[in-house]
Amino acid sequence: MNYIGIDIGATNLKAGLVDDRGRILATQKMKIVQIESPDALARNLARMTQELAEEVGVPMEEIFSIGVGVPGVVEIRSGSLQYSCNLPFRRVPLRRLFHKYLNKPLYLENDGNCAAVGEYYAGAGRSSKRFVTITLGTGIGGGIIHNGKIYHGSNGMAGEVGHMSIEYNGQSCPCGRKGCWERYASASALKRLTKRVMDENPESVLRQVVDENDGHVSGQSAFIAARRGDPIGQYVCNAYIDYLCAGIVNLVNIFQPDTLAIGGGVSNEQDEQLLFPVRRIVAQQSIPCEPDKRTRIVKAELGSNAGIIGAALLGKKKRI
Repeated sequence: MNYIGIDIGATNLKAGLVDDRGRILATQKMKIVQIESPDALARNLARMTQELAEEVGVPMEEIFSIGVGVPGVVEIRSGSLQYSCNLPFRRVPLRRLFHKYLNKPLYLENDGNCAAVGEYYAGAGRSSKRFVTITLGTGIGGGIIHNGKIYHGSNGMAGEVGHMSIEYNGQSCPCGRKGCWERYASASALKRLTKRVMDENPESVLRQVVDENDGHVSGQSAFIAARRGDPIGQYVCNAYIDYLCAGIVNLVNIFQPDTLAIGGGVSNEQDEQLLFPVRRIVAQQSIPCEPDKRTRIVKAELGSNAGIIGAALLGKKKRI
C-alpha cells in the first residue's frame, strides 16, 4: 500500500508519495502564496495526490490515505485546521472540503508530531517504544510517541516543547510568555547569540568566519570558529549547548523516553562538538539511573523529509 504525505511549511507546500517502508517515491511542491482560500487548499491537495500517483504509475486504489502536517493547531477527530501561522485561515474543515474532490481518507496532524511519526517508523526511533523528537529551527518543535501512539494530551496540543520556560522572567517569546526554551536553544537563538558575542569581540576568529560568509551569521558560524581554536566561538557553542541541555534534561526527567532524537540543521554539527557534550551533560544532570536504562540521545535521520514521511504514515497507523 502507498500513502501521500503533505508538509505545509512557511514557504512551500511539499507533497510526497510514500510506500509502506517509509520510502519517498516521488515529490511535488508549490508556493504557499498560491493558495488563496480553504477550498483552493483542499483542491490542490487532491490534485497533487492524483499527479503523484500518475507520475509513479500507482493506481488510485493503491493510495490508502493522505496525511497533512501543519505548524499549528488541528482538531484531529474532525480533520479541521484550527490555526496555522503559515496560512491566513481559521477553523477550516479540511477533511470535508477535501472529500469534495477526492474520496480518500485524510488525516491532519501537527507538523512536530508528523516528524516524530516519521522518525519512529522510518528513522532514528525505529527500535523505540517511548520516543521523543525535537527539531531545532526557527523555533523548537517536538513530538512524543508512547507505545506506538502520538501523545496528544487532553486537547490535542501536547508536544509544544519549545514553550517550556527555562529562564524565569527571561526573554519575551511571541507566544506571550517569557524565558521559553526556543528563545535560547532554537537555530534562530543560536544565530542571535553568535551575532551578539561576535559584535562584542570584533577581533575574534568568529568575526573572520562570518566575514568569509559575506557577513552572514549562520548556525554553523560558532562551530566553525571553535574548530579553528577560537575561544570566542567555543564560548558561544558552550553557552548554546547549556541552553539546549536545559530543555532536554527536562524532557528526559518528565518522559524518560528510551530514545530522544535531535533534528534540524544544528544537529548536523560534528558529534564531538554537539552530540557528545549533550549526552555527557544530560547524563550528569538528569535523574540518575543505570547506564543501560538511560535515554539514548541520537541525531534524527530523515532530515527535511521527516514531515512528509510522518504525515504519509499517519494512515499506516490507522491500518495496523
